[in-house]
Amino acid sequence: MKKIFFIILSLSFYLISDSIAKENFFEEAKNKYDKDQIEDSKFLFQRNIVFNPKDAKSYLYLAKIYKLEDNDEFQEQNLNTVILLNPKNEEAVYLLALLKIKQSDYKKSKEL
Repeated sequence: MKKIFFIILSLSFYLISDSIAKENFFEEAKNKYDKDQIEDSKFLFQRNIVFNPKDAKSYLYLAKIYKLEDNDEFQEQNLNTVILLNPKNEEAVYLLALLKIKQSDYKKSKEL
């Protein structure tokens, strides 16, 4: 009986610490982004996506990072993912419209 209790207790601690670690990736990445530590924040946002694949905020920040790096392809992929996860995200729609204007795709930017 003590073994079963110990196993359940250990599993509970593991699950709690795992969920806390997932949250810390985004917060830590956002803090690094705010401090202009772009490469570190980019890695942490990508890491957060591995643990939370439906986290639209991480995709949005990655799109902003790719915009700073002038990487239009990855910026567009991340913005499309944000819009897929949250169609009402105004910032993602705005950034995608700006990207389409930059790419001279006026028809698509007008749709957005």
